Amino acid sequence: MAKTVKDKKLDTPTARAKLAPSGVPYWRSLDSGLHIGYRKGKTGGVWVLRRYLGAGSYRVENIGKSNDHGKADGHTIIDFFQAQRRAREVAAQAAVPTGAAGFTVAKAMAAYLTHREQGGKRNDLPTIGRINGHILPVLGETLVSDLSCDLLDEWRAGLALAAGDDDKVRASRCSANRTLAILRAALNLAFQKGKATSDAAWRRVKPFGGTDAPRERFLTDDESRRVVNAAQGSFRVLVKAALFTACRYGELCNLRAGDFNGETETIHITKSKSGKKRDIALDVEGAAFFRALAAGKPRTAFLLTRDDGQPWSASDQSRLMTRACRAASIEPAIGIHILRHTIASRMAKAGVSMTMIAAHLGHANTRMTEKHYAHLAPSHVAETIRRLTPALGIGDATNIVPMEAKRGK
Repeated sequence: MAKTVKDKKLDTPTARAKLAPSGVPYWRSLDSGLHIGYRKGKTGGVWVLRRYLGAGSYRVENIGKSNDHGKADGHTIIDFFQAQRRAREVAAQAAVPTGAAGFTVAKAMAAYLTHREQGGKRNDLPTIGRINGHILPVLGETLVSDLSCDLLDEWRAGLALAAGDDDKVRASRCSANRTLAILRAALNLAFQKGKATSDAAWRRVKPFGGTDAPRERFLTDDESRRVVNAAQGSFRVLVKAALFTACRYGELCNLRAGDFNGETETIHITKSKSGKKRDIALDVEGAAFFRALAAGKPRTAFLLTRDDGQPWSASDQSRLMTRACRAASIEPAIGIHILRHTIASRMAKAGVSMTMIAAHLGHANTRMTEKHYAHLAPSHVAETIRRLTPALGIGDATNIVPMEAKRGK
């Protein structure tokens, strides 16, 4: 049963008599998204209800006259505590959106994926993997109307490590935040489509903090070669493709023979995380690799397949990557996504501009690129500033010689 609240300014007619008349109600919170208010006029007051409807909008309605000048009858005239009960009754009896009954989280996720596809956005493998691996097994059969903040908090906590190596904890919480973002997007869509009466439950669930530290793990050239040599069969081909292109795993899985352009020596990415197409320039070694890979294949054939000839799918690479890292003495083991960061870091160290790296990686802008890789190219930044910035001509000549220089003579 909902708890009855108390408020010394509103509890009794005597207390309310001390309040100044106001067209703006004196509000008191009852539950999340539900408030009761007392609007006082010159001759008396009325009780009003305010319900949150989502998307920043509220519904306000009168629910009865206050017992300012007489005894409450529980119908036309009600006291503060009766007003609370009526407010909750009205909120509970609010029209249930069409189709909300029986609408589960699984249905919400399916509707979300369909909505993305109809909007021209690609449902990439990581997104589908998070839905199938972390959302549906736990929440799939739960009615959206039965979701609570406590339930979602418990689910979110189960996605992340509570203790252990700091980097692993941060990474697991970062991953949990991405999964939470997908769930919230789907539930928000359900709410907008009238499949839920309120979005309060998931709106109050906050992502983990302290997960924005840049990834610092990159392989050296020697480590990259060791991983390639340790990988077996078709997985070795996949690892090489990742190092030649810096593509995401999902992008690699979707490459077709026709995506390689032998004349321009580029790889065309048609399905990316952002939904934007891009062309990736290959070096001489990479161009030769993809030319051999695409030779003799129909344009629509997958460029990269498993040993059984089937396309790579979500999580196929995880176990194989761990095994290759173990054989290559890479500790701790990395995920295949680190190969993407490895190539980006090599570009930064070589002096490639952040704008060019962002375009190569498919970032929407340079913000994420600079966050992860700008610190790797301090000498390039310094050299560019010294070369392109003209002198002001305000320096004074000096004959001061540093002590270190004198000792070296």
